[in-house]
Amino acid sequence: MDGEKTCQETWDRLNASTQELSSNFKFSIPDLKVGTLDQLVGLSDDLIKLDAYTESITKKLVNYFAEILEDQRDKLYENLQVQGKDISHYVTKFQWDTAKYPVKQALRNITEIISKQVTQIDSDLKAKAAAYNHLKNTLSALERKATGSLLTKDLADIVKKEDFIVDSEYLTTVLVVVPRSLYKEWEAKYEGLTMMVVPRSSKIII
Repeated sequence: MDGEKTCQETWDRLNASTQELSSNFKFSIPDLKVGTLDQLVGLSDDLIKLDAYTESITKKLVNYFAEILEDQRDKLYENLQVQGKDISHYVTKFQWDTAKYPVKQALRNITEIISKQVTQIDSDLKAKAAAYNHLKNTLSALERKATGSLLTKDLADIVKKEDFIVDSEYLTTVLVVVPRSLYKEWEAKYEGLTMMVVPRSSKIII
């Protein structure tokens, strides 16, 4: 602002003017190597693209996190953390990470570092999502196998080799699922379903 000599004076005046309207926090950015005007203009388009890309990956990450929470989506916000801190705390207490983004680097180099990190996050998300979905599908299949209907579950643990007629040119075994309530009706009628049924051949397995 005009008339102020230091950033602190500007900060104090801003707080005094907005104290009944908002809570203000400092967003500390170090003095970076700005470079020439031409370099800044050349970088501006790339920054717009990187900003949009980063936002899309962040939204994808949050949406997928919400998806895996399933019935606990109301706990999404409390589980969204950055470096072990909730989002509000991280943003309001933001500190520039000079180890990751050296201030002596040119803005172009810092932009490329951020772009590579975001791309890596996207790749990691895809890999972890694929692994999670595979595990989820495998678990669902095991649950169906354990609790599903006889029409859909794997019968390998139920039927045995001796339940089948093998090495016969004329006879074969047919597995039939009959509700318990209809078993008497099945016993009375199965021999007449076709001429090829062997009389008194029905056998209860389970």
